[in-house]
Amino acid sequence: MVTAVRNWFSERLPITGVQLAELTNEPVPNHLKRWWFCLGGTPAYLFVVQIVTGILLAFYYQPGSHTAYESINTITNEVTYGWYIRSVHKWAATLMIAAVILHQMRVYFTGAYRKPREINWMVGMCLLLCTLIIGFTGYSLVFEQLSYWGATVAANICDTIPYVGVYAKRLLLAGETYNEQTLPRFFILHAAVLPVTMIGLLVIHVGILRLQGISEFRFADEADDKPKTFDFFPDHFYTEVLIGLVLMILLSVLATILPVELGPKADPLTTPEVIKPEWWFYVSFRWLKLFSGTFAVLSSGLIVFVMFAWPFIDGWIRKHTKYTEASVWIGIVGVFLLVGLTVWEAVVAH
Repeated sequence: MVTAVRNWFSERLPITGVQLAELTNEPVPNHLKRWWFCLGGTPAYLFVVQIVTGILLAFYYQPGSHTAYESINTITNEVTYGWYIRSVHKWAATLMIAAVILHQMRVYFTGAYRKPREINWMVGMCLLLCTLIIGFTGYSLVFEQLSYWGATVAANICDTIPYVGVYAKRLLLAGETYNEQTLPRFFILHAAVLPVTMIGLLVIHVGILRLQGISEFRFADEADDKPKTFDFFPDHFYTEVLIGLVLMILLSVLATILPVELGPKADPLTTPEVIKPEWWFYVSFRWLKLFSGTFAVLSSGLIVFVMFAWPFIDGWIRKHTKYTEASVWIGIVGVFLLVGLTVWEAVVAH
């Protein structure tokens, strides 16, 4: 029986084991045996979890100011294992954002953005921004107090941008103020526009990676006669499978021990005493509190622009100055600022 099935497939898919090995066994740099260099696959795995759980949630979710909160309540309290699926979706989003940030930091501190990999760094930055935006649109769909007022604050921030701010606000809210079309707009962005965009960026990202190859690193504890590469299958494939299994266990534990709760329903007439976004926006929120609206927004935009252009800025610094590793110290200062502002916003009441 097994032989007959194998022969049936062989006739229609004439691929031998040798051909399959040549197709999959791309040489992988030896440093990827260290799991912390495999962070690129972690957000991709979590993204797949997001898509699967998001589809399951979409069967019951109804985007509308009169239906969204009630549908989330139904998912959480009435649908079989709805609380679990929603919790896995939320925790996968949190871990995905953390993994993308850590992956981008790893690429930065190892200099893997340098020539000829500048384009892939910028694609990675686009993926980071899309990940943050999809996180924002995700918690905006619940129509809790945080959802409503978070979207309102974000729209007001957009309005402070010179020239294009008013159009950005209308694009976000589907009008001048929060209205009946706002939640459907968020849902389309969250469930269709942003995921499709991210899939396209991932294809480009991986495609460039395959064309250029992975940056190779050598460590002091490695012998000179040690092989510099190893096969993708089965060695690296097993590493990725193990990371996936650990992540699935972690997601299940977090979803069970710390399930996502449902806060008070959005009330446009009652402004909460404390409005705080999700943790990944703590830095921006604290920055906005420290400076005036227009300056804070424009300076944030400048920082994002510098991050996009950093491979070229770093190249100029390395070429025209003696500070060839200035990026490391700049990065350390940046990390301390990010962590400091995040902790500051987390511990203060207002």
